[in-house]
Amino acid sequence: MKRAPDPHHRHRFPAEVIAHAVWLYHVFSLSLRDVELLLAERGIIVSYETVRRWCKKFGENFAKRLRRRRPQPGEKWYLDEVFVRIQGVQHYLWRAVDQDGVVLDILVQPRRDAMAAKRFFRRLLKGLQYVPRVIVTDKLRSYGVAHRQLLPKVEHRQSRYLNNRAENSHRPTRRRERQMQRFKSPGQAQGFLSSHAFIHGHFHPRRHLLTAESYRAIRTEAFNIWHQETCAQRVA
Repeated sequence: MKRAPDPHHRHRFPAEVIAHAVWLYHVFSLSLRDVELLLAERGIIVSYETVRRWCKKFGENFAKRLRRRRPQPGEKWYLDEVFVRIQGVQHYLWRAVDQDGVVLDILVQPRRDAMAAKRFFRRLLKGLQYVPRVIVTDKLRSYGVAHRQLLPKVEHRQSRYLNNRAENSHRPTRRRERQMQRFKSPGQAQGFLSSHAFIHGHFHPRRHLLTAESYRAIRTEAFNIWHQETCAQRVA
C-alpha cells in the first residue's frame, strides 16, 4: 500500500515547530509578528513571512483533518450572515453552527440574495451528508427561498432573537479581522476563516456549560487529536 506523502517533506523545521506556529496563530488573537517573537523566545529563528506560509499551507490541511475526526454535529442548525468589508467592497460571511456551537461551515460571498443562500445550503448539505431536523435563521427572505427549494421537509424557524447562537459565533472572526487590519481579498478571507473556524473551535468548547473536570478531559482529548493529525510528537 502506497503511503501518503509527508506534507512536511523538505521543510527545514520539524513538524512540531510548524504545528506549534499554526496553533498559536489560529487559537490566539496573535499577529504573524507576535508568533515570530514567541518562537524566537524559544530559540526558533524564523521570519513572520515564514509563519504566514506555514499557516497558509498547513492550516487548511490541519482543519480538514480535525473536521474528519469530530463526531457528527447536531440536528439543529443555526445560520447567520455578517458583513465584512474587503478592500472597500462589502461582502457577506455566511456561517452555520449546531446547537452546541460547533461551526459547520462558512462561506464568503458578495451577496446575500436567494442565489447566495442556496449556494450556502448546497455547500452545507454536501459537506455534512445528512439533513437537519430544524434550521434557525433570522428573517432574511433569502433563507426562506433556499429552505423551500432545498430543505422543504425540514422545520424552519425564523426569529430575530432565536439566532443568537450563530451571531455569537462571529465574535472570534471580528477579533481576527481587527488584528489583521481587515482581509485583503475574498479568497484570502475564505481560506483563512475556513481554517480558523475549525482550529479555533477545536480548542474552545462551550466552557461555561462544562464542569472543570469535563473541560479538562475535553481539552486533553483536543490536544491528543491535534498532535496525531499534525504529526507532531508530544513534549514531555
